[in-house]
Amino acid sequence: MTAKVRIAFDNVSVRFPTTGGSMQVVDDVSYRVHDREFVSVIGPSGCGKTTMMNIVAGFMQPSSGTVMLDGKPIAGPGPDRGVIFQEYGIFPWLTVKENIAFGLNLRANRVGAAEREEICQRYMRLMGLADFAGAWPRMLSGGMRQRLALARAYAVKPQFLLMDEPFGALDAQTRSAMQDLLLHVLAEEGKTVMLITHSVEEAVYLSNRIIVMTARPTRIREIIEVPFAYPRTDALHKTAEFGELRAHVRDLVMQEYAQQARQRSTAST
Repeated sequence: MTAKVRIAFDNVSVRFPTTGGSMQVVDDVSYRVHDREFVSVIGPSGCGKTTMMNIVAGFMQPSSGTVMLDGKPIAGPGPDRGVIFQEYGIFPWLTVKENIAFGLNLRANRVGAAEREEICQRYMRLMGLADFAGAWPRMLSGGMRQRLALARAYAVKPQFLLMDEPFGALDAQTRSAMQDLLLHVLAEEGKTVMLITHSVEEAVYLSNRIIVMTARPTRIREIIEVPFAYPRTDALHKTAEFGELRAHVRDLVMQEYAQQARQRSTAST
């Protein structure tokens, strides 16, 4: 039985006004994200990946076409979608615990004091932050700040997790640990995930499907089904099958970077 469609892009195009006229960023893109599916969107820098995520988040509207969430047009941001950016998005003036509790004090997600305490304790334990409840974000490492961002996003129980290069600023070892932590929490709670990433390795390791985008104006180059079962461990990276899929995705992405370079060369002559 096919899983329910949660996010649907239908013939979506985005154009931005510039001093030189209208710039086409996204061009007639259609795809689906199903319930509890982990979809990564990958492609050259500046091709429009984040633009597509911002539409799902409700931060902007497409110029033409539609993006539907559970069969309804997206009118704006909502508590059903947790958004995590590379810049962490945590409040420096709040402690770790206060950051996690922040959304639970807002009207859309407000809960009683006892439930709020329980939720904060749960996610501090899950994210390895229990000993830092009273710490300020400036006292945390980059990896810990990103764990805090994940905890705050999860605390309000969103159905969708929208992630824009969330681990891009981390060193390789911390990034790998964060990927495993993300998979662990998803296995426990289940979410529908849309990840924007430049890392082929990350996309292959985490995803059910990978959507490879072209250079701007972005179109779908290829949609790839990832054949590996969950749970996944670091040993997967060492398999021949993983290496073959990684090489295929990397080749597609590099072809689009080459196309992007040709576009720039032509524009400058």
